[in-house]
Amino acid sequence: MKFSVKTAELWAPDGTPAEEALARTTHMSVAAHQDDVEIMALEGVLAGFGSADRWFSAAIVTNGAGSARSGIYADYTDQEMQMVRRMEQKKAAYVGEYSCVAFLDHPSSAVKDGKNLNPTADIAALLASARPEVLYTHNLADKHDTHIGVTMHTIRAVRSLPKAQRPKKIYGCEVWRDLDWMVDTDKVAFRVDERENVAMALVGVFDSQITGGKRYDLATMGRRRAHATYHESHAVDAAQAVIFGMDLTPLIEDEAKDPGAYVQEFIARFAEDVRARVAKMS
Repeated sequence: MKFSVKTAELWAPDGTPAEEALARTTHMSVAAHQDDVEIMALEGVLAGFGSADRWFSAAIVTNGAGSARSGIYADYTDQEMQMVRRMEQKKAAYVGEYSCVAFLDHPSSAVKDGKNLNPTADIAALLASARPEVLYTHNLADKHDTHIGVTMHTIRAVRSLPKAQRPKKIYGCEVWRDLDWMVDTDKVAFRVDERENVAMALVGVFDSQITGGKRYDLATMGRRRAHATYHESHAVDAAQAVIFGMDLTPLIEDEAKDPGAYVQEFIARFAEDVRARVAKMS
């Protein structure tokens, strides 16, 4: 498979030929950075873990060159950090029993450029080969520009495929800005309390980020536990860990839908919910 960046790589943790590993995929995540998958797409990882007929694959769109660094990584060059982050992602894929990981290796500037068609073409090629049933990417209300860029490239990539080759479901998930603000009827709640040990290990292997001063391991587990408790005010906890998703499937079923207008609908329903509750008590 040819990608637009010559340093791109397909890698299968179990040694299966990479394109064969990609082809057996049932669940897939397209994420901006190394470690985003493990934060937002755990439902897909758990679906494939230990399963004979379900497989999870991940696509990492950027090269990780601009990541923060301190401690033993303080003097690492961008090139060295890219190597570290790729190795950390491979460790996570091995722990999580992923089918395949694609490192597309684009700079963030390319992903944030809506006129650059290379990330879209690379994602489309992956999806055409993998044919996942379920696809996870970033949500459209995320506050990281590179994350939004990846989501827009992913939507365009899916739309470029024949409808028979498109995922059945596509979800926008949480990294930079969670989705607790959405009205409950809009939330897709992924229960992810199985194999907490694996979930903790998946985020924990990204030492360059955690040692670098960002406790993504603690924050991620804390957010999932908080969601599980605060999701329902009048019932006991039904789960110990929950990730919220935004259903983006209508955007690939109806190509006339504008992603910007679509996410505004979620915001409008939230605003109306707040207004109505205050008005009821006034």
